[in-house]
Amino acid sequence: MSSLEAILKPQAFFRDMPDEDLMDHVVTGSEAAFSCLVDRYKNRLQNVIYRYTRDFQRAEDLTQEAFVRVYLHRERYRKTGKFSTWIFTIAVNLAKNEVRRKVRLRGVMSLDHLKELLGTSESFLKDDKPETDRSIERDQTSSVISQAIAKLPEVYRDALVLRDIQELSYEEIGEILDIPGGTVRSRINRARLMLKDKLKSFARSELST
Repeated sequence: MSSLEAILKPQAFFRDMPDEDLMDHVVTGSEAAFSCLVDRYKNRLQNVIYRYTRDFQRAEDLTQEAFVRVYLHRERYRKTGKFSTWIFTIAVNLAKNEVRRKVRLRGVMSLDHLKELLGTSESFLKDDKPETDRSIERDQTSSVISQAIAKLPEVYRDALVLRDIQELSYEEIGEILDIPGGTVRSRINRARLMLKDKLKSFARSELST
């Protein structure tokens, strides 16, 4: 596409451009390039921030703040690193600061993923009830999962949320948390075991009631 087309149809020009190349245009002041990055990452950033804050409004506000920081500090970006890693690092740091301010953090994991961790033998995971009862039970289970994740030590919780909820690669998580790949894997494995133990304890308490 020509430079003239880039001016006349900026969204079409930037639509398929890699993030890192878009940032080159953002550095020069292109609002259209920046808008494309916002479109690509807004929902993902809002989701990851929400996993930390458990507050939709704050997640929206902090997502906007993340993009403001990207734009204000656009000249600091270096193409030697992935843009996704850079912006997720900004978002996670904002989320952590919010959590520290509120002195509270909770997370959510899908019931299907929980079944992968625990298996379907636990009574509170079975789907042998009427649909209405299952819906209520799923809500209750989500609450239990939130509480269990919230109680994990921060170093393990961060790795778990980024991998199992946001589905980032081990490499991206390592760059965001500034730890080696081996440490990423060990923290995720440890977090899964700790979560599994907490949820099995809950299941046993349910059986005894």
